[in-house]
Parts: sequence; structure tokens; C-alpha cells
Amino acid sequence: DNPATNGSIVGYANPPFAEQTIIHNGNQSMPMAYDNAVGKSEATLTLTSNKDWTVNGVNTLTIWFRGDFGNTAETLYITLNGNARVDNDNPDAALRGSWTQWNIPLQAFADQGVNLTNVNSITLGLSSATGGTGMMYFDDIQLHPPAQ
Repeated sequence: DNPATNGSIVGYANPPFAEQTIIHNGNQSMPMAYDNAVGKSEATLTLTSNKDWTVNGVNTLTIWFRGDFGNTAETLYITLNGNARVDNDNPDAALRGSWTQWNIPLQAFADQGVNLTNVNSITLGLSSATGGTGMMYFDDIQLHPPAQ
């Protein structure tokens, strides 16, 4: 991404690139440093497979995140297909020093025009505080069917 408009860095500069100590589950999490001096910080994954988010009746996107008390308070958000954005309800999400589960109903994206059978990108982002900085960790990004 263009550093003139995006202040995020995903992963570490040297191996191991993923975080291997601050994890929610498994062996690693995704670290994302943010510096909103340019306005926002985002990490986008373009999907080349598994683009149908209706298979097996899934209806919820779950993301585990962790911030730090030393971070600048920021709005944490998810964007699908580059234009349908859902903000986390907690404006201080970046300050959460423990792992926090965020369940997002997929209908929230469909209501904004996303065709859930053809999701082509997912973006994790932080914005709002001009010049805000910090480090976030993301883990266990999953789709879930309705609870049984």
C-alpha cells in the first residue's frame, strides 16, 4: 500500500514475521503496527478462493483482537469488498490489553450491498485519531454458522 495514505505495517521486519508469543490460539497471530499520521491504517487480503461466505449456512464473521493500554484509542473496523464497513462498538478497542472476541453478523455487510456469495477482499483497519499509533494483534479470523 501507499505509505502516503496507509500507516499500517503487518508482520515484523525480520523472521519470524508472525507473532509467536502473543497468541490467542494456535502458534501465531498477526501483528499490525499502526500510525495514523496519514489518516488511517489498513491491512487488506484479496481473496482468490473461498469467496462464497454463504456455504454451510455461515452467518457470522469472528475475529479475535488484542491491543495495548499504551496504544492510541482508535476505531477498529472491518471492510468487505472495499466499501462495506462495520465498526467495532467499542471506540477504545485498540486499548484492550486482553484477547477480545468480535462477532460480526454477515447481514451487516449484506445490508450495505455486499454479495456474500462473492466476497473478494477483507480489510482490517484502524482510524479516527489523527497521528494515533500502536500495535494490534489479530487471530482466529473465522466464519461460523448459526449457533445450534
